[in-house]
Amino acid sequence: MNTSTVKQLPAKTITPENFQPYGQVIFPSKDGKTFDIEDAQLVLNNGIPRFYIMQLQHRGRKFHNITRHAKCTQCLGSLAGKDWLIAVCPPNNHIKEPALQEIAAFHIPGNCFIKLNVGTWHAGPYFEHDIVDFYNLELSNTNEVDHFTHSFLKSHNLAFEIV
Repeated sequence: MNTSTVKQLPAKTITPENFQPYGQVIFPSKDGKTFDIEDAQLVLNNGIPRFYIMQLQHRGRKFHNITRHAKCTQCLGSLAGKDWLIAVCPPNNHIKEPALQEIAAFHIPGNCFIKLNVGTWHAGPYFEHDIVDFYNLELSNTNEVDHFTHSFLKSHNLAFEIV
């Protein structure tokens, strides 16, 4: 029987500085604040934006697939203040697979959301709660025409666990 190797990824506490290679962290701001670089810098001009709430159940912390979207940014955030985890890898638009040595994991508190840069590889959201509702902003057809997935199980016989 062929078993895969499970690599543990330590989850870093997310900050705007350490998440910068992958996207942005957006924290609450006062109403009336003018638009600036601390606001989500969105790329949604390649289609019809879709803003929806997705309900996820029993996600755990393990994965072997990682995905990217080459035509838009994506924003994710949990409702009800629940914390969650995500694994990411910087965009590398000319290469068909993510750079294994550059994969990082982040712990995201429930008081902010993230914006993934165009092309950022991502796996998640993951969490220990039974159910978490997430808002998701992407394009209406992202999952049909802009969803590139790489399987580390197939390429490296490898899975990951965020710890």
